[in-house]
Amino acid sequence: MPPPLDSGHPRRWRILAVLVCCLLSIILDNTVLNVALRTLTDPRHGLGATHSQLEWILSSYTLVFAALLFACGAAADRFGRRRLLLFGLVVFGLASLASAYADSPLTLIITRAVMGVGAAAVMPSTLAVIAAVFPMRERPRAIGVWAGAVGFALAIGPITGGLLLSRFWWGSIFLVNVPLVLGCVVAVLLVVPESRGHPDRGLDLPGVGLSVAGLAALVYGVIAGGRLGTVTDVRVWAPILVGVAALWLFVRHERRAAQPAFELSFLRDPAFSAALVAVGFVSFAMLGFLFFSAFYLQSVRGYSPLRAGSFTLALAAANVLVGPLSAVAVRRHGPRAVCTAGLLSVGAALLGVALVRQHTPPWALVPMFALLGGGMAAVLPAASMSIMTAIPREKAGVSSAMNNTVRQVGNVLGVAVLGSVLASTYRAGVSDELTVLPAAARHDAGESLDATLAAALARGGDTSALVAAARAAFIDAMHLTAVLAALLALAGAAVTLRWLPRKLPTQDRPSAAIPGRPQRYAVESSPKP
Repeated sequence: MPPPLDSGHPRRWRILAVLVCCLLSIILDNTVLNVALRTLTDPRHGLGATHSQLEWILSSYTLVFAALLFACGAAADRFGRRRLLLFGLVVFGLASLASAYADSPLTLIITRAVMGVGAAAVMPSTLAVIAAVFPMRERPRAIGVWAGAVGFALAIGPITGGLLLSRFWWGSIFLVNVPLVLGCVVAVLLVVPESRGHPDRGLDLPGVGLSVAGLAALVYGVIAGGRLGTVTDVRVWAPILVGVAALWLFVRHERRAAQPAFELSFLRDPAFSAALVAVGFVSFAMLGFLFFSAFYLQSVRGYSPLRAGSFTLALAAANVLVGPLSAVAVRRHGPRAVCTAGLLSVGAALLGVALVRQHTPPWALVPMFALLGGGMAAVLPAASMSIMTAIPREKAGVSSAMNNTVRQVGNVLGVAVLGSVLASTYRAGVSDELTVLPAAARHDAGESLDATLAAALARGGDTSALVAAARAAFIDAMHLTAVLAALLALAGAAVTLRWLPRKLPTQDRPSAAIPGRPQRYAVESSPKP
């Protein structure tokens, strides 16, 4: 017999520990690659990737991750969360192995996209299992641990990548996933029970197709704009228009679908929609910051990947300290106060970047990483608690997918939009200095700071003036990019202050909005082999 609905699974904390380990294995990959970006641009020690290819190497993973979360959330509810969790781990592990031995930027883009398929199956399953095995009174604490693990994994990614690159080749940052995934598979088989939502729920394949097409076209256009340094080129505005049109069709389809992947009706609840805004904005700022800070630390300051990654220790430490306190603060002060404070902290960190110069003392950079980490650690648990307690328990898979979809879309757009702003602003700032290079080499040399430095090295002679101008142009571009990200974070703070509720609900949301569905949520008390 299943345990009573309000008592929770007897091994729920052990289950949570396993789910956190699964989560760490896939989230770590979101940022572990950041410190390897400069290495991947090296034709000898990397793959000779261009700036736009680097953006796609990062974005292909998060783009597929975001686009498939809708379908995977519904599939988890229909076919079983444990089953989909195992499937996702296996796909992620095999794709990580293939990524480690990729022989070209295009191959790595493809294998990273396959990794995104596996991650999309893992992520909503973890949060949905938490909602299934924990009673309402303990669920905010469990979700707080889950969200804190997300922030911690994002924070330790760069230092993990730096440690691996200091001893091994760039493929080691993917190869390390394989033993982690194997351990998680064994732990899931031994500990995690099976649970389902609606066995007859459809997968809404048309909606998934429209969301994939829309996001891919939109991101392609944004990245192309940064690469070409213009928005008037047909290769920029045409894909953006196609993406916007596809996403409009997606929203229209979801409003009419009998079993939509994205429950637009949930957005009418401020506890849900304002929390999604907080998740999206903090993810946008976080990934954008890690993207441009990696180039600042390595290409401008000349730090090794390990030293550059070590700055994120401050970010990780802030996550460890603030994450547990965030869950406590939400129960005492409510999600509104915690999310707003977290987004203000993120905005302050990004505004601080506008004061950074080439020779700013390293100790002055640490508070920015700490403020960003603390802000993220405050927002993610508080917003996740608000999201997961605002909907009926039997919709946990779909709401988890919506939460994580918005986070991943924020990651994708953070890299694409801020990376493109950085690239186009840098190109405009350095273009006059590129006249010392052969005419045929100027366009490619202006795509990124590393491309300029490589072109200067290839030219030979005294290129100190070009190198100094390139680094100054990058810093100016970084300032503009950081201020843009800060303004979005502050806009998110205004949204949460205005619309996020003061307190969390104290009992499960009734399922009356879903006619014919039983309110009891079945969870097996022991895993099946």
